Amino acid sequence: MSSENSNLESLEELDDSTDCGSDYETSINIKKRKKRAVPGPRPPKRTRRKAASRVTSSPYNSSRPTPVDPSSKQQRSRGTSRPVSPRPASRGNEGNRDITAKDLYDAVSFGKSAMVAVVDEWLDSYKRSREMGLLVLINFIVQSCGCKGVVSREMLDSMQNAEIISTLTKEFNEDTVDYPLSSSGLQQKLFKAGLCEFARVLVRSCQNSIIYDEYLFNSLLSLLTGLSDSQVRAFRHTSTLLAMKLMTGVVEVAVTVQTQMQTTQRRYDVENSKRANDKATDRLEELQATITELLEKREELSSMMNVGFRGVFVHRYRDRLSEIRMACIDELGVWLKTNPEQFLNDGCLKYLGWTLNDKQSPVRLHCVRALQGLYQEMGFIGRLELFTSRFKERMLSMVLDKDPDVALEVVNLLLLIQQRTEEALTEEECGHIYPLVYASHRGLASAAGAFLYNKLKSVVSSKKQGSKTSENEAFFQILISFYIQSEFHEHGAYLVDSLWGVAGSELRDWDTMTAFLLHEAVLMDEEEGALIEVMMCAMRQAAQATPPVGRTQAKKIFSMKDKKIQEKDRRRITTHFIPLLSSLLAKYSADAGKMTALLKAPLYFNLDMYNSAQWLEKHLDQLLSQVCGIVEKHTDVAVLEACTNLAAALCSDAYTFSSRAHLAFSQLLDDLTECFNMHLCDLLQGTADDNDAYSAATALKRIAALSGAKDPTGWKLFDSCVKLLNSKLESRELDTELMVSALRCASFHLMWAKVNAVNSKPAEAELRNLKRDVRLFCGVCQSCLSLTQTEIRDQAFELLCDLLLLYSTSSVRSEPALQTLVHIPSDSLRSEMAAFLLDFVFTDLDDAEINVEGEEEMKIILLQRKRNQLAGYCKLVIYGVLDLTAATDIFKHFSKYFKDFGDIIKETVSKSKLINPVQSAKTVCLSLQQLFSEMLTEVYITQDLIEIRDVGKRLAMSFGIDLQRVRKPMVALHRDGIDFSFRDQQEGEQQLQNVVFLEILSEFSLKLLPQDRSMLAAYLKSVCPSAALSWPSVGVYQRSLETRSTRPREQEKGDAFSTHETPVAKRKKTTTRVSSGAKGSFLDSSSISSNIPTPALTSTMLKQPARQLTSRQLPTRARRATTSDVSSGITELESEDEFSAGSHMRRVKPVKRRSFTSNQTDPILNQPDLIPHVNLLSLIEDDEAESGDEAEIEEYESDSDHQSSYALPSTRHTSISVLDELFD
Repeated sequence: MSSENSNLESLEELDDSTDCGSDYETSINIKKRKKRAVPGPRPPKRTRRKAASRVTSSPYNSSRPTPVDPSSKQQRSRGTSRPVSPRPASRGNEGNRDITAKDLYDAVSFGKSAMVAVVDEWLDSYKRSREMGLLVLINFIVQSCGCKGVVSREMLDSMQNAEIISTLTKEFNEDTVDYPLSSSGLQQKLFKAGLCEFARVLVRSCQNSIIYDEYLFNSLLSLLTGLSDSQVRAFRHTSTLLAMKLMTGVVEVAVTVQTQMQTTQRRYDVENSKRANDKATDRLEELQATITELLEKREELSSMMNVGFRGVFVHRYRDRLSEIRMACIDELGVWLKTNPEQFLNDGCLKYLGWTLNDKQSPVRLHCVRALQGLYQEMGFIGRLELFTSRFKERMLSMVLDKDPDVALEVVNLLLLIQQRTEEALTEEECGHIYPLVYASHRGLASAAGAFLYNKLKSVVSSKKQGSKTSENEAFFQILISFYIQSEFHEHGAYLVDSLWGVAGSELRDWDTMTAFLLHEAVLMDEEEGALIEVMMCAMRQAAQATPPVGRTQAKKIFSMKDKKIQEKDRRRITTHFIPLLSSLLAKYSADAGKMTALLKAPLYFNLDMYNSAQWLEKHLDQLLSQVCGIVEKHTDVAVLEACTNLAAALCSDAYTFSSRAHLAFSQLLDDLTECFNMHLCDLLQGTADDNDAYSAATALKRIAALSGAKDPTGWKLFDSCVKLLNSKLESRELDTELMVSALRCASFHLMWAKVNAVNSKPAEAELRNLKRDVRLFCGVCQSCLSLTQTEIRDQAFELLCDLLLLYSTSSVRSEPALQTLVHIPSDSLRSEMAAFLLDFVFTDLDDAEINVEGEEEMKIILLQRKRNQLAGYCKLVIYGVLDLTAATDIFKHFSKYFKDFGDIIKETVSKSKLINPVQSAKTVCLSLQQLFSEMLTEVYITQDLIEIRDVGKRLAMSFGIDLQRVRKPMVALHRDGIDFSFRDQQEGEQQLQNVVFLEILSEFSLKLLPQDRSMLAAYLKSVCPSAALSWPSVGVYQRSLETRSTRPREQEKGDAFSTHETPVAKRKKTTTRVSSGAKGSFLDSSSISSNIPTPALTSTMLKQPARQLTSRQLPTRARRATTSDVSSGITELESEDEFSAGSHMRRVKPVKRRSFTSNQTDPILNQPDLIPHVNLLSLIEDDEAESGDEAEIEEYESDSDHQSSYALPSTRHTSISVLDELFD
């Protein structure tokens, strides 16, 4: 037993997931044939032997198998026998050089195109000597597995397959875990393609004779069956792929034979139906002989397919390696489509249904694509009815798959089902797919758009009968109804983008849409608003050809054809809407929402066309007049912003008519300024009534809005606004709307003044006056930061961030003449801004600020406002307006507010390292010191220290994995932390109360190089009092410095690489620590990335975070079993009848198994508080469990090398009768 165990431990890679120890042996039904493919006497059959008893779970033993009683043939182990001829091999002509295994391997590896010639050369060698030809093929397979071993002629003659495989396993190369199919890049693709081509050509070249010689393919399939059951991944993967490809070739040959037999049978029936005098007896006998021979061929091919399906596929489709499962599913899809008579039944379809639950998304993707190939054939629909009804619920749930590519293909599959079958999906079931048109993944949204379009067109076709409305009119009516009912009224751009690929012609029908809007009593008010939104989104899509915000696409280079189409669409939009826009604006002038949408239309025009004809200039003047009237009429922020954007476009110097636009808006500003100045004196003296205050406030609001498009400095409003603000602050009579508008007007004045200073190079006196204005305005904003009015306070903070950045040192670095304008914030202003962050940004949302009716929407708005404010403050730090030490107020909230601001804080940490790496690291340490000091001022508990350590851990991860690059910053950080821990005792402090800070500092030890660890350990001993060296916190820090430097290199290799799909070499059995990996997985899996200028939240739907399962919610196996290589625990259904009835599939409970060695258990396994990192079978975002009657595949455990005390039992004890029914 010990020798056997030592042999097992010396292997390169042993996968415990292999289905082994079964009582089923692959049997090949060999019949006597009238004509032999190879002449000569038939060799006697070798007595079949049963594999020796196995040690623990290993399927192979080094000892020689012993004979068994022939009556027990039905209980032999599969893959252990092979028909071998004992006669000496005929060497053939010694002068001819036979092809070698290396020749075959080179041809496959380098993607040799002349594969037919290579196979023909090998066939010539095989015809000269069957045994030597088979030996070459076997050694080629072994070499393709990456094994350096060689099968000799003596081994072939004297050893069973199980013994050969066991010998090869021991000789497997231990220096590398790679094998040809596991390599990456072009090499792996070429080899896989070459191997598949070799199998295809081999079967095609042998299909007429050699495939029926009862020797080559029987021996080859027997060997591949045994290799597919190996614990060595390379053997299992390569042999399974080769066996599946060979079986595909056999299936194609079987179809050909079946066609030939049917043709011959028809000819025989025709000949036999003739009158007795006309019958040709010789012809009948010849046809009958041909039919008999074809029947024998079909029977033998069925036997081979039986072996491939029952001996390889049934066990490997649930292999732990996802590549093996994908290969099995791919070929199953080919068999079902190629030979539906034999395979397209519930007994084979069930494997596709079960694989829909696979843990790995690539396997699910291949499974769905295989089903698409079946549903594309109209002739298969009847046979797929039971499968559709059984697994429809599962397919519908997969539209929410975590992998968007899988969800995309599932939607396409459901579209095929909808098109090919009548009433296959109910309206309620279709409702699962409709919301996906608003998904952020563009491919998935487009697939859902195609599904929706197909449904809309079917509804239009049904309603059009007897109706006078055109097809497009009916389409828009149904589309508008859907848009309103979907309740995503702010995301029309996403709906249009989803439908653009299939409904582009309908969405470009501007005539129908404008006719709906201009005719009275055609649409309801809500429907008109929805149609306007859809129309504007369609105009944007046609004119700009870009997806909406948040819906990314691959970088696409527009071709000349695309550009011509886009330019043609812009011209059509312009010529159609220029005459009609005035009528639309006039009709909806009182509706702020519709007006906001319609004012976007000119932005998609080809504005140069206004100068192309005299009659179009008239429409330009009318448009300018209407825009000015809208500004004077509306005070809604969205309407004024839309007018500002349009004014900026019309005033652009790129157009010759810009002077007319400037004149129109200048006159508007004159009127608004006059209205404001009329009430200014009364406002300053406090004698203005409510009407005067309202008139002044609305005038300032409109001026502030237009200032975003036109320079307001010529109207000299800055002094008036500052006086008004100071007056209100002194009197404490705070008018929110008036003061916010005054702040914005004054800030726009300073911004435009800076732009003018850069462009015109003013005199030094003007620069000093401008700097005085900046200082004066910053003082006013600083006074507003302490107000209780939220809008005033927030507006002042945001404007401060913008102006301090605009007048900073970095902004005038390229303009030395403007150095006078640099404004450095005072210490009091810095303190006020830092206090603003702590008081109003890093706080939980106040329920009093949230309206109950629109709670969720209000939360989003408040969060976005806070994100903008934090981003503005972070920009001040990054661009040097504030010192890096000011970032401590940000870094110390990294963990607590990671969900809301994590992306912004991470970006700030990253940018600060580029500015000054050492100072950035010291700032990180300072932020932790501040948190620790705040904790000491109160009665703290262990949880407080754990939270600070979590902040340290997150900040440590931000330093990356390049330890050489962060060497100096890390050493500086550790030295500062050590000095802080042992600093001199202050008055009122306990002695060495900061020593506990070393536990927080230990989170950064992983980022140190070995030599720096030793240096810091010595520095710690030099500053630490001798009495404190035995304290727990000091010990924790010392161990963090010594652990990695004293750990063996082999163990580091094993620990650093536990989840890769290829096992590492087993020099020493180790158990991977998963606690640290589990804690870091949240950051590693985060896809949040952001630039500092934070964009608006434009996601089409809020992505709910996946619920974290507690230890009580985990299954028993997940809580108790360590991660191990075990095969998934599917229990085969007892019969097709049970499958048809929708029987439950039982989950296999984990059972304890014997370990290979009892003295190698890692003590970490015995710690009850360590829960291994087990990936649950979770396909949906919210981790909803599958329904009770759904056939499930047990999860495939993650690949690791350490031993497990628990394993799932083998499911290889499958009834032979059940397997026989598959090919009835």
